[in-house]
Amino acid sequence: MRVVNIHQAKTHLSRLVKEVIITRAGQPVARLVPLQPPRRLGLLRGHLNVPEDFDVPRSQVL
Repeated sequence: MRVVNIHQAKTHLSRLVKEVIITRAGQPVARLVPLQPPRRLGLLRGHLNVPEDFDVPRSQVL
């Protein structure tokens, strides 16, 4: 992880694309992290088989 002071962060923000800790007078004041892409629901739809009795209590299956 790279640590930069507030002046460097303001001057070179567009270059700071990875996780960065910003300091003021040597003390951490902020952490910049990349955004995570949103999760897509239903991505595995049609790829998994769920048995008909998946929700039957185990004692009734045996």
